Amino acid sequence: MYKPFDLTGKVALVTGGNGGIGLGMADAMAQSGADIVIWGTNDAKNDASVKSLRAHGRRVAARKVNVANEQEVIDGMKAAIAEMGRVDCVVANAGIGGGAPFHEMTTDLFHKVHAVNEDGVFWTFREAAKHMMDRAKGGDANGSLVVVASTAGIEGAARNAAYGASKGAVMSMARALAVELSRYGVRVNSIAPGWIATDMTAGAQNNPVFNEKVIPRVPARRWGKPEDFGGIAVYLASDASSYHTGETFIIDGGYTKF
Repeated sequence: MYKPFDLTGKVALVTGGNGGIGLGMADAMAQSGADIVIWGTNDAKNDASVKSLRAHGRRVAARKVNVANEQEVIDGMKAAIAEMGRVDCVVANAGIGGGAPFHEMTTDLFHKVHAVNEDGVFWTFREAAKHMMDRAKGGDANGSLVVVASTAGIEGAARNAAYGASKGAVMSMARALAVELSRYGVRVNSIAPGWIATDMTAGAQNNPVFNEKVIPRVPARRWGKPEDFGGIAVYLASDASSYHTGETFIIDGGYTKF
């Protein structure tokens, strides 16, 4: 029987996993048998996500972690490994927006966006890589690192230079790590979502002009949903993707192709 998508025995850690795309991915992985660790900065949302994920009968833990704080990431990864025994898949999903006209953009805003969207991924992946490399040296060479980037990182995102630059950076980081970490059985991939209905895009969702002018240009003719990312999450966490690394998966309803 073909069971490469069975995640039983695996542990997945999802940053920003208490809502939106992160929770959609965590939910699918839990349904497929994975135990889950959620990082988020909102205690109430963390608690709610733990409750919903435990309904699938898996071990679930949550921790308040701001990925823009290096020590919190280091401590959070140690805690996850100590509680769960291992971490097999890490999804660096936590991110923030920060749109502004380029000539008006402040240095503080630029750095704030990159602190979460780029530095946070760097620290999260670095600490996860240490763990996965140690496991590989002990004969357990298997791991998956996934970063949720954005189509803003591959196309011109007007008034979104800081955000687009941060997302382009992490896609490049993933490609570099894919080459560097493959010898340890660790594969590294990125996901570039298009227009997805989450809290981050609430302004656009409630904008009649945006819904009239932009969303009809999406070949799928709708906003994306968090659950649209469940399949790719399970695939990248599973043994089915054991030879798939260094790739950017564009999930945008065809928007960048039109």
